Amino acid sequence: MKTSFPNLQGHQVLVIGDVMLDSFYHGKANRISPEAPVPVVNVERVEDLPGGAANVAMNIASLGASCKISGITGQDAAAETLEQRLNSVGVDCAFHRAENRDTIIKRRVISNHQQLLRMDFEKPFEIQEWQAMQPIVESLLAKSKVMVLSDYNKGTLADPQYWINLAKKQSVPVLVDPKGNEFEKYRGADLITPNMTEFEAVVGTITSEADLIEKAQHLIKHLDIKAILVTRSENGMSLIRQDLLEFHLPAIAKEVSDVTGAGDTVISTLAAVLAAGESLETAVTLANVAASIVVSKLGTATISESELKTEYQRHQGDNNTDHSIAGVVTVEQLKLAVQQAKNRGKKVVFTNGCFDILHAGHVSYLEQARAEGDCLILAINTDESVTKLKGQGRPVNTASRRLAVLAGLASVDWVTCFDGDTPEALLKEVQPDILVKGGDYDKTGVVGWEIVEGYGGEVRVMGLVENCSTTAIVEKIGRDSS
Repeated sequence: MKTSFPNLQGHQVLVIGDVMLDSFYHGKANRISPEAPVPVVNVERVEDLPGGAANVAMNIASLGASCKISGITGQDAAAETLEQRLNSVGVDCAFHRAENRDTIIKRRVISNHQQLLRMDFEKPFEIQEWQAMQPIVESLLAKSKVMVLSDYNKGTLADPQYWINLAKKQSVPVLVDPKGNEFEKYRGADLITPNMTEFEAVVGTITSEADLIEKAQHLIKHLDIKAILVTRSENGMSLIRQDLLEFHLPAIAKEVSDVTGAGDTVISTLAAVLAAGESLETAVTLANVAASIVVSKLGTATISESELKTEYQRHQGDNNTDHSIAGVVTVEQLKLAVQQAKNRGKKVVFTNGCFDILHAGHVSYLEQARAEGDCLILAINTDESVTKLKGQGRPVNTASRRLAVLAGLASVDWVTCFDGDTPEALLKEVQPDILVKGGDYDKTGVVGWEIVEGYGGEVRVMGLVENCSTTAIVEKIGRDSS
């Protein structure tokens, strides 16, 4: 879905939830302890960052929105550090500082960009402690456009219904980042954002895309909520709403350094964009981009408005599709996306190949293929299939790398891998309107032509750019290096 980047500045979001301090001990581990078979880390730097609901608030402020936060802390140095860090980025803190309690702290030991150990210092808060927050929150809600409930199951959100009903009275939408395997406590929320593990813990194992949608729709009706956004790691995100078509977004391929706080980034982006008055589809699209940025960073990280805007515009490119950002999809996601495109009267083009080392001929060919219709599917061979077709030493780039590169092309709407040596099974499942292949033969030389014409589709053969060949490139590299 191609839209302009929204103005996020100044729109107020209220965050309520479990706040904590994430403390990182960075150093080198060059030896093993003589006391036990464990590495000895010589700590060189300590970094204290707001975590949990406080990280959600940090992300909202980093995106340019106005943020207020309420949660429970102790009366200790950790609470002071939390408030100082949050105030430094413009977050207005309204904590209940409980007597004789400690602020929750999570300490992590990091060496060579890897987490070696995590130590949690926490004790769930009791009912009188979260009840003491009630007058604090009521005074903050009036000017807020969105309420976020960030639940880490530490006791701050022991009774989410109180906050949901409070927000409803003032017509403030409520977004929930849930925890645990009981979602009944979130009844009446506008949107909940479980990851796939959390979702399956509530509804049972998901066996297919259709099963996911059916179970999500049942949960929506049962809990009287408006929408569920299931975050699915490498399979992207799925937004399900009652009586509306599901909205799938493929993952944007990135090198993953750390998934710490990725869920916080998703819900904070959703909140900031919705507070700015944008649609839920736009908010989810931007949250998907935001998640791809934050997982490439180490530790509890935030992203800025400029980072999000730059990455969003880069993925928008010249792609004039109106379904989603182009990206890597599973076969089931592809089938659903194609059906939705066809329902809108779009012509879907399909092509396939190894696409091992991307070169000018590939780019030109894919642009021509895209011009044959409204949406382009690019299906690539698996690594095993490429080896069978091209010989040992191929592919040069693994499937995951090829998918990541090809997904970045403006001409490509969806890219996926197909099992087997030919795409015939995929053609039967997806049934594109047009099958395109490059070469100097007639259509009967195109694998799958009978399948496509059998259901009423078209087959078109296109010319290739001369003197462009992956095999020639590989051979030249071999000659030059010898």
